[in-house]
Amino acid sequence: MALGSIMICMGFSETIFLFVLALLIFGPKKLPEIARQVGKALNEFRRASNEFKAQITSEISQLEMEDERQILPPAQPPVGAVASPVKPAEIYSSDPTTEPAPEPPPLLKAAPDA
Repeated sequence: MALGSIMICMGFSETIFLFVLALLIFGPKKLPEIARQVGKALNEFRRASNEFKAQITSEISQLEMEDERQILPPAQPPVGAVASPVKPAEIYSSDPTTEPAPEPPPLLKAAPDA
């Protein structure tokens, strides 16, 4: 259970009771010193927590950058290969001085099953 959830459940009377109990146990001279030490400890814990979060975030971003570097762009097929891509601009050229695009080879139709 977190400290914040305990403080939400405590009412004003419970808080006063704990303060009076601490005052009786530690005394009026020692209580401010203890409160300072507790405050410093909480501050140090918060600072360490923030540093840990920042380190984890930087490690995650570094790993993401390494993953992006490892992904290679698609390889271009050699010129003249059967699977070489045809650019749409070459097929639908509206310039009358250029030759029309060659017709693709006819597709073979499969015979229907009898």
